[in-house]
Amino acid sequence: MSVYTQLTDDQFAAFCQSFGVSFARAIPITQGIKNSNWFIQTTDDVDDTYSYVFTLFEERPPADIEKMAVILNQLNGKLPVAAPLAVVESNSSQTDGDDKRYVIHYEDKAITLVPCLAGSHPDQTTQAMCHDIGAALAMLHETLQALQPSEQYGVPLYPWADVRDREMQFMPGDEAKLMSDIWRSYSELPLATLPKGLCHLDMFADNTLWNLQKGEARLTGLLDFTEVSVEHYVMDIAITINDFCTTWGVAEQGESVNFDRSKMAAFLQGYESIRPLNSDEKRALPVMLAKAAVIFWLLRLNVIHYNRTEGRTGDNIMVKNPDLMKRLAAYHWAHVEKSQNTVFVLLSKPDNQIVGVFSSITQAEQAQETLNSSKFAIKEYTLDQLS
Repeated sequence: MSVYTQLTDDQFAAFCQSFGVSFARAIPITQGIKNSNWFIQTTDDVDDTYSYVFTLFEERPPADIEKMAVILNQLNGKLPVAAPLAVVESNSSQTDGDDKRYVIHYEDKAITLVPCLAGSHPDQTTQAMCHDIGAALAMLHETLQALQPSEQYGVPLYPWADVRDREMQFMPGDEAKLMSDIWRSYSELPLATLPKGLCHLDMFADNTLWNLQKGEARLTGLLDFTEVSVEHYVMDIAITINDFCTTWGVAEQGESVNFDRSKMAAFLQGYESIRPLNSDEKRALPVMLAKAAVIFWLLRLNVIHYNRTEGRTGDNIMVKNPDLMKRLAAYHWAHVEKSQNTVFVLLSKPDNQIVGVFSSITQAEQAQETLNSSKFAIKEYTLDQLS
């Protein structure tokens, strides 16, 4: 995450001491777009090693970060997470977990110190990694169900509709229509029937760590729990799929966007090995993939807007290209539109008489099995072809 707030070595030393850590050096972390982060070397670290990550949360109020500490402690032991260190209290008798504080306040902002996790961010993902992150996300969803009521622990969802209304005023007509169409299709989903709970909502590959040695990838860390909110699980699934199953081309390659549906299948297999999806979630997923891309399209536009209005500039400010998410949204929306205009026809053999028309291949296959699969065939048609 980029560095927005500058701190002196004396300030770092004082803050680290509050967590019982002896400070030697702070190294800025420039990836990301929201918070100020540094690696912390202690007096016990040697060479270029470091033991902790020091985060100053630029936007989230301290109360939200305190909730995050509870969430991380709930996950600790089930998933590879770094739980925040407790503040060292002057009264040493305060040893009960309920009395611990994990957040320091600085100019109305929160500071935490967490242990570094081993591993590195992957440049590319594999089907096996997609399977493993799917299983990890399902475990996260299952484990956090113990925190009730979930609304007490999740931070409020960001008002993306407000950002949409502001940004659509300046968009070309085709982009505004794409965003509007996806948003409308999302609102028409059976949202009330979709399971909800505490969700990560930012499980991109650069928020994960892996042991990538010896040709095998092993998940060693899940990062950035600042956006944990109560949301539909299938939205969290869509957000994670969109990054893990997409190859993002570099600038020299024209910043291409290549979505891999075989990786998505591996992700879903991993997820459902822990928590099976219900039929409504499966039907909603294509639209959720498009809506998730829209949210991150808006997020990047919002960062540009925020940096401009706040006058935030400099080499440490990182801005991700919103057009990449726009292209991914368009890709997913094309598949939604195709499915909306496609039907599956059950035909009798050999005369090809229509026995039934179905909106999904699953429904057609179920009907085929019920009747007699050897005497019926399934063909895919667009509505125009059928008429």
